Amino acid sequence: MKLLESYNLGGLRLRNRVVMAPLTRSRATDDVANDMTAVYYGQRATAGLIISEGSPISREGQGYLFNPGIYTPEQLAGWRKSTDAVHQAGGLIFAQLWHVGRVSHTSIQSDGAAPVSASSKVARGALAFGYDQSGKPAFVPTSVPRQLSTEEIARLIGDFVTAAANAIEAGFDGVELHGAGGYIFEQFLNPAVNDRSDQYSATPLANRMRFLLETVDAVAARIGANRVGIRFSPFGELFDMPAYADAEHTYLELGRELAERKIAYVHLMDQSGFRLEDAILPANAHFPRLLEKLRDSFHTGAIIVAGGLTRERANQLIADGVIDLAAFGEPFISNPDLVARFEHGWPLAPADRATFYGGGAKGYIDYPVYVSETKADTGSPDEKC
Repeated sequence: MKLLESYNLGGLRLRNRVVMAPLTRSRATDDVANDMTAVYYGQRATAGLIISEGSPISREGQGYLFNPGIYTPEQLAGWRKSTDAVHQAGGLIFAQLWHVGRVSHTSIQSDGAAPVSASSKVARGALAFGYDQSGKPAFVPTSVPRQLSTEEIARLIGDFVTAAANAIEAGFDGVELHGAGGYIFEQFLNPAVNDRSDQYSATPLANRMRFLLETVDAVAARIGANRVGIRFSPFGELFDMPAYADAEHTYLELGRELAERKIAYVHLMDQSGFRLEDAILPANAHFPRLLEKLRDSFHTGAIIVAGGLTRERANQLIADGVIDLAAFGEPFISNPDLVARFEHGWPLAPADRATFYGGGAKGYIDYPVYVSETKADTGSPDEKC
């Protein structure tokens, strides 16, 4: 099965092509990865590659409480426990570097400052996880952001570079820039959000891509392009990110630019069917077409796709040369031995959504590996992964 074959990712040998996708779990008290975090990642280290949950690059970049950051000595020491656990189990792990931009709240920001973004447009309908009026952790409407000045953007790029260097110091094998989900990079890329008038404006396209590409260049110069990946969610409309006409062209052009830079991978998230609280996002007909075209655009590194994959679908996409690596999110929550279950055709355990965010060990590190007396259970070939 192609999915279980090894792969050379920028000089790193992945023992299979199964990627654990980044998954916010909100278990980090004081925003520091802890012993339980290390157990969680160590349990799942049979994946060819683990991409960590989003790790805020600064207090400014945080939009949700209890996520382990990567900007203080205590946070680096906390993450070292997880990277050590993964490496001891023979795995590899990249840190996802995260700045939420406008998807934040003044109660999280230093001195109650406004969140920053490409624009001053509020993310309507979006929620941050901060403190309510009584000072208790709660989902709260995002605050009105402040548009970054032109001069501040260089500082923000520097924050990403420092976070990348911190990740390597903490033992990560590389970093993934979080360019998906309606966060800071996408706030510059989306012309319906970006209302700037400087060299980072929405038009022409080169301006709109400038912040992201300058960040990639600076991070690559610090840690090496072969240790840098980026995640996108083309056509995603989370957190008030309106659809726009030239989205496909935007991401194909980004693919060409990133190919020239020879980064390790581009990671696409298909948000079709994505569950956001009680809403299910509709299928997006544009995504499969973009995925088919991306290989010609981004031809120097790996293509990863995530979102609603089955074992069979992932294997077929790899066999057809459309993608190189397949990322799985929710299945890794409840199946720490997901790779073995794929290999043997064992059934997948369902995940308890009530324990996805926050809490303790329950629903985090207490999911068992599969035990079968006969080892003959093949599961369902159409089981959604």
